[in-house]
Amino acid sequence: MLDILFRDDYVVAIDKPSGLLVHRTALDRHETEFAVQRLRDQIGQRVWPVHRLDRGTSGVLVFALNPEAAHVLAQQFAAHRPAKRYLAVVRGHPPEAGDIDHPLRRIDDAIDPRAAREGAEPVVAQPALTRYRRLAVAEMPVAIDRYPASRYALVEAMPLTGRTHQIRRHLKHIAHPIIGDATYGKGPHNRYVATLCGEPRLLLACIHMHIRHPVSGEDIELRCRPGSAFNRLAQVFGWDAALLDPA
Repeated sequence: MLDILFRDDYVVAIDKPSGLLVHRTALDRHETEFAVQRLRDQIGQRVWPVHRLDRGTSGVLVFALNPEAAHVLAQQFAAHRPAKRYLAVVRGHPPEAGDIDHPLRRIDDAIDPRAAREGAEPVVAQPALTRYRRLAVAEMPVAIDRYPASRYALVEAMPLTGRTHQIRRHLKHIAHPIIGDATYGKGPHNRYVATLCGEPRLLLACIHMHIRHPVSGEDIELRCRPGSAFNRLAQVFGWDAALLDPA
């Protein structure tokens, strides 16, 4: 059963679990379960996705309940109007705050982002901006790679543009990849932290979003908790206060 955060005659928002695809993609042809399908079956009516979250990312996901509302909401997301806040656990201790202003090339759903497309036309990188701040840090006396101890941080990230894998790629760009990221992160750190939090998931969650109602124009504030893996890790690292009140 999906956790419904908001619902009226035009909009429904859920807390998407990590590991659930929003809809079918070319990279996951063999998957049989999607958020679109599960929500449709749960509420007994058709739903229209108006934006996306990566499969591993959990948190606020918005759907429209008719094509007209879908069009209006999709325009909002295309124009990057909804304000979004994410929590992430990253490797290392990044600066206390900063803007990552780094253009990103488009990623095609039909290919693995780690692989180059042979014979493809060069793709021009698009502007991409992510604002972040460090909320808490931890250091564990465990040697991974060449370091005698392992450092981690809880980070709030606010994407100001909407490129594919933007937060994941931007944090990788500043050498602080998200824990649990099999594409942009480090396997030894991912596996170690998975033993601490009890599940091998991408530690990225959309916890807060503002959208405009597609009919009334009123502001809708959507919030959810980051999930059990974050909670368990917060207990190990002493991050309970930061996790309870990231603002």
